[in-house]
This record gives sequence, C-alpha cells and structure tokens, in this order.
Amino acid sequence: MKKNLRKLAKASQTGVDDILPEYDFSHARRNPYASRYKGRVSVVALDPDVAAVFRNPGEVNAALRALAQIIHKHRGRRGTSL
Repeated sequence: MKKNLRKLAKASQTGVDDILPEYDFSHARRNPYASRYKGRVSVVALDPDVAAVFRNPGEVNAALRALAQIIHKHRGRRGTSL
C-alpha cells in the first residue's frame, strides 16, 4: 500500500508537460510504414450516419469523384460560384 501511495505522490508532482511515470516508451520504435503515406493520403473523418451509407473507402471515393465531376460541370456553365 505504501508503494502505491509513493507512486501517486510522485505522479502528482509532475508538471503539465511531463510524461507520467506509468508511460513507458523505452521499447518504442518509429513507424516503418510512415514514409509510404507521406504526402499521398488525406484522412477525412466521416460522421457515423454518412459512413453507414458506404461499405468501403472505394465507394466513398467513387461518390466524391462523381460529385466533383458534377460540381466541375456546374461551375463551367455558371462561372466560379455555386
């Protein structure tokens, strides 16, 4: 019990930007796949109701491409504003 109290006392002394003692990054390593995605992927969070409509990311991309094509055609006729 005394050991746990000492840990709590030590943890309460840490500053706002300090890492708590229970977080151990001594065995951490860099992500070996990060370079594959650098500059090529944009992550967009969909609301749950929108995500429920699509079965996979390919369907989302197809729908967005179709919408982009419609917007492009619409802007071409009316100028740059929607």
